Amino acid sequence: MYLQPTIFLLYAKNYMLPCLNKKLFGFECPGCGMQRSVSLIFQGEFLAAFTMYPAIYPLFLLFSFLLVNNFRKIKHANQIIITLGIVSVATILTNYLFKLLQ
Repeated sequence: MYLQPTIFLLYAKNYMLPCLNKKLFGFECPGCGMQRSVSLIFQGEFLAAFTMYPAIYPLFLLFSFLLVNNFRKIKHANQIIITLGIVSVATILTNYLFKLLQ
């Protein structure tokens, strides 16, 4: 049975994992919003995805580069991976601090 991508996305929203940190302690973790952000990207809502979780695009670049580098070795790959990792972590921490201060 073949499911249309839009139908799959409608059902996927019902099965997103809840944030255990938010349920136990009452405040969001640094990864809160990532699932919803990916869902928004699949729906074509790119600005809303960035608003939901700003680190989604640096993480996407990092994982895309890691995937490409796995099949085709790129010169200076280590420096690029480290830079993308630092940008991703900095974006995650900055977003988390803004959430905590609100």
